[in-house]
Amino acid sequence: MLQHIAIALVIFLSYIALASGDGESDHQDAVKTVLIEDGDLFKCIDINQQPTLKHPLLKNHKVQMKPSSYPYELDNRSLSVATNSSAQLPAISCPRGTIPMLHGSKGYTKKFGGFRRRKGRQHKGPHGELAIIKTIDDFYGSRVSINVHEPKVKEKTEDKSASWVLLLNSQNVSHREAVGAGSIVWPSFSGDNFARFHITWSDSAHDNLCFDHRCPGFVQVNSRIGLGSRIQPISVYNGPQHFIDVLLFKDLKTKDWWVALGGTPIGYWPSSIFSHLKDKATEAGWGGHVHGPTVQSNFPQMGSGHFGWEGFGKAAYVSNIKIIDENNKYYTPNNDKTFARSSKPSCYPIDNFGQDEGGMHLYYGGPGGCNNIKS
Repeated sequence: MLQHIAIALVIFLSYIALASGDGESDHQDAVKTVLIEDGDLFKCIDINQQPTLKHPLLKNHKVQMKPSSYPYELDNRSLSVATNSSAQLPAISCPRGTIPMLHGSKGYTKKFGGFRRRKGRQHKGPHGELAIIKTIDDFYGSRVSINVHEPKVKEKTEDKSASWVLLLNSQNVSHREAVGAGSIVWPSFSGDNFARFHITWSDSAHDNLCFDHRCPGFVQVNSRIGLGSRIQPISVYNGPQHFIDVLLFKDLKTKDWWVALGGTPIGYWPSSIFSHLKDKATEAGWGGHVHGPTVQSNFPQMGSGHFGWEGFGKAAYVSNIKIIDENNKYYTPNNDKTFARSSKPSCYPIDNFGQDEGGMHLYYGGPGGCNNIKS
């Protein structure tokens, strides 16, 4: 059993390593420019002119402004009520019929590249580490509360430290399709060390993971939420803890995959860009991930930068994890198909994996700097 779990974790990590390539982006003419208090500049782009509609499979796509169906609890707005512990994104005042796109950061200054899948790629091994809950099953969405921190990541590298959820379809083992979202500290992308909200995916046309609006595929409909926005407030060691509620779910009628933050839909990945994920997800991971070319020579912080066994108020956590069945109802993953593991437990240990009434939970993370420690 342990051997099978180890193999599954290596495959999952290898997929992310191979998929986390460079993406590219572009801006159309802005209807309005918005400068928010934290210094980020957003351009309000006509919703029907957003760059993602350049995707060859979306040439005649009609933007769907809201899901045709919701998971039961989201429909009841149980996730949409802000609490004192909720972290937020800044509200951006783009006009109706437009969407905000972050401008000026390194990750948003390039132009879209081609859409052809790369062939003959060589596997060079995973350049990263995971500390996650993983489940292998057929499902149609997931919710999770992600504890928000700002782990330290070395600048002037492509390294990143993420706390996120990633859903995959692995029917084609040579090309897994995925959607994901969460909090990422990524200095080379954003130009700073802040925790920011990002979405990610890989589709039938891309081997690499795409992020936000860097390559076409994600259709945004929300005019007040900006991908790449700073998440505030962040959690304080031995102090107040803050989290974001992330929901990924399949619209059972259109087969599109939607992402919602705090119960508010942001946008969707049209089913037409997927070969297998349009039917269902077959595996998922929730927790911490560090990745980049120098990660294994200079291990960055993961989570809060403190060990998973330190517990609440000190270690980072993911909680309230449930997945969605074919009837749009939440349930806790099957224990026989779910496990929690760290790919480098001496560096990024995990603790308190279990479940309660709200769903599954896990503490994870570490301070990094463990180059000479063997797992």
